[in-house]
Amino acid sequence: MDSLTQIALGSAVGVAVMGRRTAVWKAALWGAIAGTLPDLDVVIDHGNPVLNMVRHRAESHSLFYLTLFAPLLAWVAAKVHGEMSLFKRWWLALWLVLVTHPLLDNMTVYGTQLLMPFTDHPFAVSSVFIIDPAYTLPLIVGVVAALRLKSDRGLRWNAVALALSTAYLGWSMVAQYQVTTIARAAMPAPNIAANNLLVTPSPFNTVLWRLVATTPEQYFEGYYSLLDPEPTVRWTAHPRGAELIKQHGEVDAVARIAAFSQGFFKMQTSANPGHVLLTDLRMGQEPSYTFSFDLGNAADVGAAPIQQRSMRADIGKALPWLWQRLLGHTQSSWVEQAS
Repeated sequence: MDSLTQIALGSAVGVAVMGRRTAVWKAALWGAIAGTLPDLDVVIDHGNPVLNMVRHRAESHSLFYLTLFAPLLAWVAAKVHGEMSLFKRWWLALWLVLVTHPLLDNMTVYGTQLLMPFTDHPFAVSSVFIIDPAYTLPLIVGVVAALRLKSDRGLRWNAVALALSTAYLGWSMVAQYQVTTIARAAMPAPNIAANNLLVTPSPFNTVLWRLVATTPEQYFEGYYSLLDPEPTVRWTAHPRGAELIKQHGEVDAVARIAAFSQGFFKMQTSANPGHVLLTDLRMGQEPSYTFSFDLGNAADVGAAPIQQRSMRADIGKALPWLWQRLLGHTQSSWVEQAS
């Protein structure tokens, strides 16, 4: 999730666990710090954009390593505030803050390597978008109430906010299950396996869902809104670049994205200057994707420097389409809306 959400969650958890045992501002501050720490791995340069992508949310998001780190951070917090008698409570609070960070990230589509060093599998429930105000705003309100209200009423506001946000995550999985059921009943091609279907929310909501289904030769993109009048999906087909995948599939960058995206990727040759592009299909929408990588000329793939070529949507056109499609209007792509 985004940094603001992780800060709000960390503060809310810290306040909920520490209660009035320490000043609320101390619990909120250390919760915010611990909620931010796992994402500091973004400052590490692993050598190229593909490695930087697949190594994000790795060791720093491991439940095992964060559990080992929690008592050290708790000792620092207790020592700074002269509260060593509360060390065990600080330990519990900051451990919960640290581990809820990757557990929340796991709800998004990116991929979180929760179980390192035992496996580098990128776990992803994919039921919430990386920024979702319906999840974040209650947490902010709860923390602000806890800081401003001197009575236990502020703590109750914080607890209710945590409950509401957690319930929202539960709702997102229920909605995802409903949309998945509809999508599987309307698959665009025969014999597409269940693990070749991606169901993930569109930006900022859990009403409109983006669907991606893959075969070796093609990928299909569709949308379904919970407000659609009929339980059907309109799919559009696009080539995956099967020949390029066959030719370059063993190149390290391609193999890493194939594994990290769990098969939801494509390859293509750019029109100018004829370079090979590798794209993660999970984040974005056709034809605009957050993670697309220029691997160089076809003859140099695997040897040429890798450059990230993000293809972002025109927000001025994409957001109005998003709203209209969420309400049940049936344009399959914001490109259609713009044309």
